[in-house]
Amino acid sequence: MIEVKNVYKSFDQKEVLKNISTLFYKGKTNLIIGRSGSGKTVLLKAIVGLHEVDSGEILYDGRDFTRMGQKERKGLRREMGMVFQGGALFDSMTVEENVRFPLDMFSEMSIAEKQKQVDFCLDRVNIKGAHQLYPSEISGGMQKRVAIARAISLNPKYLFCDEPNSGLDPETALLIDDLIHDITLDLDITTIINTHDMNSVMEIGEQILFISEGEMCWTGNKEEILDTENQKLQEFVFANKQYQQVRDEKRRNNPEKI
Repeated sequence: MIEVKNVYKSFDQKEVLKNISTLFYKGKTNLIIGRSGSGKTVLLKAIVGLHEVDSGEILYDGRDFTRMGQKERKGLRREMGMVFQGGALFDSMTVEENVRFPLDMFSEMSIAEKQKQVDFCLDRVNIKGAHQLYPSEISGGMQKRVAIARAISLNPKYLFCDEPNSGLDPETALLIDDLIHDITLDLDITTIINTHDMNSVMEIGEQILFISEGEMCWTGNKEEILDTENQKLQEFVFANKQYQQVRDEKRRNNPEKI
């Protein structure tokens, strides 16, 4: 579990995060949602230490990340996996080499053990026969799956995904959502996903944090989000008319909840 407590962050005297407090649960897909410029990316970067907070605490299973020195943080980062928005694969490395990279950097495994782990991770994301291909030789969806395989190669306790469906067609995006959800359950890890994709929210939103203008405006799950009375969240969710229709149909079938 990751706990964020009273976090503030400013850039050039402009508050971007304003007293954010929330919990991200182990074994669940935790989503951070909001419009562009809402502060969700800054929050994710603060949680992993790419931005230093001005005040507040970020606790990893009770360990205060904000008070750690560089040596302690380096140790904790070995427990993290990260899927970047563009995949961020190394173009000059093969698929196999990309997945093995964290093992070469941070593990003391033998060559045979590394190969076994690489094979396991690629098999887990349903990639076969592509070990020796380069990122430019595979599709965008496959690149995202390789990025996920790399992120889980060190058996992380915490998985962070920044807009994992960016640039993907709807069908492939759903496959990536399902893959991240399944891995979260299988490995029993704390997964945090930064997204503005309502399809992802409705598919895998087990715990959702909605941020608007740097403030935490709502928390709940995918079953609760369509019934929200929060005006800002309504504007965000129902900007997509598809979900207006889903809500209206739900209310017609459950008139006692209206």
